[in-house]
Amino acid sequence: MEEKHKTFHRKKTFTAFLICLAAFLGLAGRLVYLMVYSSAYYSDAADSLHQRERSIKAKRGRILDAAGNVLADNRTVCTVSVIHNQITDPDAVVEVLARELELEEDYVRARVEKYSAIERIKSNVDKETGDAIRACGLSGVKVDEDYKRYYPFDSLASRVLGFTGADNQGIVGLEVKYEEYLEGEPGTILTVTDARGIEVDEEGESRLEPVDGDDLYISMDLNIQQYAEQLAEQVMAAKEAESVSILVMKPDNGEILAMVNVPEFNLNDPFTLPEGTDTAGLSEEEKQDLLNQMWRNPCISDTYEPGSVFKTITAAAALEEGVVTMEDTFNCPGYVMVEDRRIRCHKITGHGTQTFVEATMNSCNPVFVTVGLRLGAENYYRYFEQFNLLEKTGVDLPGEAGTIMHKLEDIGAVELATISFGQSFQVTPIRLAATISSLINGGNAVTPHFGVKTVDAQGNVTNRFEYPVREGVVSEDTVEKLRYMLEQVVENGGGHNGYVEGYRVGGKTATSQTLPRGTGRYIASFMGFAPADNPKVLAMAIITNPQGTYYGGQVAAPVVRQLFENILPYLEDMDYNVQRAEQ
Repeated sequence: MEEKHKTFHRKKTFTAFLICLAAFLGLAGRLVYLMVYSSAYYSDAADSLHQRERSIKAKRGRILDAAGNVLADNRTVCTVSVIHNQITDPDAVVEVLARELELEEDYVRARVEKYSAIERIKSNVDKETGDAIRACGLSGVKVDEDYKRYYPFDSLASRVLGFTGADNQGIVGLEVKYEEYLEGEPGTILTVTDARGIEVDEEGESRLEPVDGDDLYISMDLNIQQYAEQLAEQVMAAKEAESVSILVMKPDNGEILAMVNVPEFNLNDPFTLPEGTDTAGLSEEEKQDLLNQMWRNPCISDTYEPGSVFKTITAAAALEEGVVTMEDTFNCPGYVMVEDRRIRCHKITGHGTQTFVEATMNSCNPVFVTVGLRLGAENYYRYFEQFNLLEKTGVDLPGEAGTIMHKLEDIGAVELATISFGQSFQVTPIRLAATISSLINGGNAVTPHFGVKTVDAQGNVTNRFEYPVREGVVSEDTVEKLRYMLEQVVENGGGHNGYVEGYRVGGKTATSQTLPRGTGRYIASFMGFAPADNPKVLAMAIITNPQGTYYGGQVAAPVVRQLFENILPYLEDMDYNVQRAEQ
């Protein structure tokens, strides 16, 4: 019995030894693993306990016009933050920050007393204020310099350039479209602290410097944009209009020289609604809707019935299809019957007998209805597709709207008739300008655009932007005929107010009703281009709800004439190949 007891005791001792040995080997293995294989991980983790990280904003790339004028720039500002563990005199911190930053003391104190790694008090602080706070030498207060977007011309091209948010990110316009090129890469400040979170002075700070964003060069011409805005503001005031848009582009390559939408808004104060806006009782959502409307770009986001400017497209399709010639004659008694509907001409007594060229000069609805019916719905629709009317242009701005057109199966005789002179469907100004460009530039469908290239901080070109071009939209024969007809509109027809002494100008007027009809609200517009025989610049003026006289030939054509009188000599001097007509 005693022998059995001794044997049991020896086994128990041996088992305990094995357990201890296994535990020792396990601990040794774990120690080897931690010291050898995981040393880097735990070293980094230990360092992180003694490091505090602060972000440094990158300098956002500038936006410059074709001549290098800066349209969007940066100003040095500061971000003021506090680190709870490092504050030695909280009352002094609260008093100084509340005073210098013009904040409520309760607001500042709540953040000063909050136990967190770092607490931001205010961003986009003027550098002078940041320097004053830094000079106070308050423990636990950090003043880091960064950048705030600044627009030297305030409201110039506001709906095109767009603006940035609190973190310098693009929100609308080119600022958001080219965000990936403009934003840059943020840097980092690393500060060493002790176990209590207090900075170790002798260790100092280490910095990972930010990478500046690239500058964006655009096709806009500052001088043309400024003058176009002046004209738009003048006609808006004179005609008490709701809004005025002016678009100027190069029809041969799609570069946009100016895009005006007045009233514009102040890019340096983009969240303030226009003076006189009644916001009493409005919810935050309703106020945001008003801001969204203020930021909206009508040239690309709003559709409208183009009216008689669209006769340019009807003429091109009819000439290309061969259903009409320039010498064909028509009789206009002042109206045309389509099924049971009487469609009137703007000249109630009629134009009598006239050629197709004369009908274009007179902007005669009955003739264009007749030509549209000759084309037929299927052929007409095919040309809509061929002329890209049913597609977005791909302009490099966010928010482009598409054409609102009848489905082919829904186009009856009446719909076909009204489409032929620019009613019963809607299109954006940029789409109409791009399509007309393809019909007068030799038959090339170009992509309207602003972006030309990006350049880094060292002056190196990092990107040259290219845009799709589709050739063969229309024959050269049709192009030449269309140019001639539209030049006659300005020389001797309803667009004579668009005539510019010394230059060959083509164009087309339009007067269309806004929807719903019967409200007495109209849109007056004019499309013009020069030189008529080799177009290098195209302009459109669209005036919404002018008071008094509202005809495009009397209200909008003079705007484009004044624009051309000013910019055609300028473009000639700038070697845009805009030559004067032979005297």
